[in-house]
Amino acid sequence: MARDGVHYEPRWFTPWKLGVVDTIDIEGKEYKIGDVIFDIDGVKTGFEICEDAWCKTRPACRLYEQKVQLILNPSASHFAFDKTVAREKLVVESSKNFHCTYVYANLLGNEAGRMIYDGEILIARYGQLILRNDWLSFDNVQLQYADIDFSKENENYPAPEEFVRDKNTEFVKASSLALFDYLRKSRSKGFVLSLSGGADSSSIAILVAEMVKRAVDHLGVEVFLVKSGLNTLEIPPSSGKEEAIKFIVSQLLTCAYQGTVNSSDATYQSAKSLAENIGATFYSWQIDEEVTSYTRKIENILARKLSWERDDIALQNIQARSRSPIIWMLANIKNALLLTTSNRSEADVGYATMDGDTSGSIAPIAAVDKYFIINWLKWAETNLGYKSLSKVNNLQPSAELRPLTSEQTDEDDLMPYKVIVEIEKLAIRDHMSPIEVFKELRKQKLESDDLLKVHISKFFRLWSRNQWKRERTAPAFHLDDFNVDPRTWCRFPILSSGFEEELRELKSIGCRSSLF
Repeated sequence: MARDGVHYEPRWFTPWKLGVVDTIDIEGKEYKIGDVIFDIDGVKTGFEICEDAWCKTRPACRLYEQKVQLILNPSASHFAFDKTVAREKLVVESSKNFHCTYVYANLLGNEAGRMIYDGEILIARYGQLILRNDWLSFDNVQLQYADIDFSKENENYPAPEEFVRDKNTEFVKASSLALFDYLRKSRSKGFVLSLSGGADSSSIAILVAEMVKRAVDHLGVEVFLVKSGLNTLEIPPSSGKEEAIKFIVSQLLTCAYQGTVNSSDATYQSAKSLAENIGATFYSWQIDEEVTSYTRKIENILARKLSWERDDIALQNIQARSRSPIIWMLANIKNALLLTTSNRSEADVGYATMDGDTSGSIAPIAAVDKYFIINWLKWAETNLGYKSLSKVNNLQPSAELRPLTSEQTDEDDLMPYKVIVEIEKLAIRDHMSPIEVFKELRKQKLESDDLLKVHISKFFRLWSRNQWKRERTAPAFHLDDFNVDPRTWCRFPILSSGFEEELRELKSIGCRSSLF
């Protein structure tokens, strides 16, 4: 039973004991159940179930000793970047090592909210892959088959057709299926998005547009509308497929730019241009009145004026929080899902406002880092044809919460996103101490040693301080086998010493220390 990472199956199930065969009564007829080998038209057939195949001591070892010719593996194996490559290798090597035909079939769809199942089907024989399906499909089910002559040992089969499986493509395919299934299985009528014109919200807008485009391409307009529960939607007569897709996006996705005096015209134009490009319904309003009302109430209570020098964080946060009630109201009126724009890098260091930009029903990009999002948008501009992304891609990521004269940027507030990603991998994924992280990252020459120590210290302090925010974030799609969601993968105490001793050691060491 899978019990690592996102898996907790032993909480609910008990593994079947090896070698045990029992019987079960179904409508008065007894059937064998358990560790059974079947003879199907002279072909000895055995099973491995999901996690069985990933273990060192696996059923296939015993099946091989009993000369089983066909091993079937029904799985509920969650999607993760690059997992298809590891899975294909496992199936091919299993067919070779156990001298059999190995058939693998995975669950398909977003079945529980967070997990995405890619529906991958693989068939291999004696170390040769002979069938692979087009995974992450919008179908309810896929049926694939291969003709195998079990009487022949050396029969050759044509290799299956290759298809693109890079991380950028996997991201958009998996997210599209996840959004489609989440929409229809939650019985929601669409999505609402606070579109700031920046990288995070823009990437989510593109994912929704791609979901519609890919699902319509695969299913056709009518089937898409029925499956998504939007069968009452009337497509304008004489619409071609492209017009139909844009119309559906306009009905499914509502975007709002919520500006303040600290918002720039560049981000407004970026948001407006993108919404027009994909066909989303777009609104724009100012929230200065609400921000001023909250601020004045506090000033009256405290009997003093708030200032950026003294009250920086509070003045930034009230703007983000003032956006939340009205965008929630719009989502409620439309019976729609409010999309949260948090990414994994922000979750690492708590660079988000609780009950502000973290508000929402589902967080589509919370499992990926900001550095990936920035680069994916550049890829999407070229490879997916969204020319309006040029405006987004020419902006420096910024919260735009301080006065424009401060020229606020995310990386000035934090550190370069590329550095956050590399620290995160070693500190959180690989559980390294601050000194161990420093030792490894020095080799990459990302920046000067002194600055690297500052950034590592800042990361660990902010990580420890902001676990409470990670505990409260909206559910996120599981896209990477490494994530910081405390409800699935990464548990950490809300209160801790914050690596104080380790960070003192890091600060005190010299770059020529014998530690290195």
